Amino acid sequence: QVRLVESGGDLVQPGGSLRLSCAASGSIFSRNTMGWYRQAPGKQRGLVAAITSGGSTNYADSVKGRFTISRDNAKNTVYLQMNSLKPEDTAVYSCNINFVTHLSYTYWGQGTQVTVSS
Repeated sequence: QVRLVESGGDLVQPGGSLRLSCAASGSIFSRNTMGWYRQAPGKQRGLVAAITSGGSTNYADSVKGRFTISRDNAKNTVYLQMNSLKPEDTAVYSCNINFVTHLSYTYWGQGTQVTVSS
C-alpha cells in the first residue's frame, strides 16, 4: 500500500505564490511518475504537471511559465511551486503516483485546497 500526503494549500492573493508538497510512503517502485492534478467546482479533474523519476516534466498549457514541478527521489516527495497565481487557479490540488511492475498502480492523495482571491 502507498500513502500520499499533500500540504501547502492556502488562501493567496492574485499574483502571489504557493508551494505544494506531496510525500509518498509505502511500497513504491523506484521508476515512477508523480503528478499534480486539480479540480475546480463544477469542472473535471485535470493534469497540472507531472514528473518522472528521471526528471522529465510535462505541464498543462495554462500553467506553463508560472508553475514548476520538482521532486526529491530520496524522500519520494514531489513539489509544485506556483507563481503569479490567478483566480482561475483556485481548485483542490491532488497528487498522484503511478508505477508499473507486473501491473499498473496509481495512488492518490486526499487533496489540498488552493484559493486565489483578493
